[in-house]
Amino acid sequence: MPKVKKPLSTFEREMRNTKFKKAFDKGYKEFLLSELLIAIMDEDEISVRALAKEAGLSPTIIQKIRSGKQDDLKISNFVSIAHACGYKVILEKNDDRFEIEDKKGSKKNILNFVHA
Repeated sequence: MPKVKKPLSTFEREMRNTKFKKAFDKGYKEFLLSELLIAIMDEDEISVRALAKEAGLSPTIIQKIRSGKQDDLKISNFVSIAHACGYKVILEKNDDRFEIEDKKGSKKNILNFVHA
């Protein structure tokens, strides 16, 4: 007896369209970043203004990230926000781990090697 082919959902059909997929992927990444920031702020019970002050950023930047309206987030801003909330930013590949440190008072973020 032949297998019955399940019809594709509207979403599955749309994801086959390269332009739609590209736009969706970009919007989804912004959505995830927004949701991550909201969850972190809720967990720490910190306001937009308090986080902005702690991270050394303007409240407008924090609010744009929260609302998903920030088109491009500088890594230095992301690291500052993460550190202000007590998180570390770590890049990991195989057995290598790299921690991005945020040096207060410095305009540079430093990539620090951390042994696995």
